[in-house]
Amino acid sequence: MRTYARVLIVLIVVAVIAVITSRIVLPWLLNGSDVSSLSTQALFAANLPDPSGKTQAVKQWQGKVTVVNFWATWCPPCREEMPELSQLQDKYRGQGVVVLGIAADELDKVKEFSKSMPVSYPLLVGDFEGMNLAQSLGNHNGVLPYTVILGTDGHVVKNYFGRINLQQLEQTLQPLLAGAR
Repeated sequence: MRTYARVLIVLIVVAVIAVITSRIVLPWLLNGSDVSSLSTQALFAANLPDPSGKTQAVKQWQGKVTVVNFWATWCPPCREEMPELSQLQDKYRGQGVVVLGIAADELDKVKEFSKSMPVSYPLLVGDFEGMNLAQSLGNHNGVLPYTVILGTDGHVVKNYFGRINLQQLEQTLQPLLAGAR
């Protein structure tokens, strides 16, 4: 019985370490990685459907400070951060900021999801192409959510692996907006 208890304790400790590593340590290590070599060419060349099925050219948002958030309907942290992304969009829309949500999901699922959880920013459906775009913007591990902030010149300024919050985003946006005045 003691062997069983020891094995159980070891498994619990390993599980806790795995959770801490995946939720805290890994995003902390990856966030703020060098983004200077990332190209936004594929992103701005993309044409993706919105939840109604109408194709949208991503280049229509070029020239704005853009917060690109890669997400999925099945991803709890993705859903948790959406209200804060909506707040960000509402607060900074008049200053040339756009939040753009690109779902790595199927059109029908995003359409249904957007009915139950409306947001104030544009949603596009990328499915597999969405993950390819995320990878071209530095998400080589397929982490969701994944957020990239682009300056008005289209260059990647900052990337975030995992759930983000309004304060993190504002810390990155403030200097960009101050420089644009």
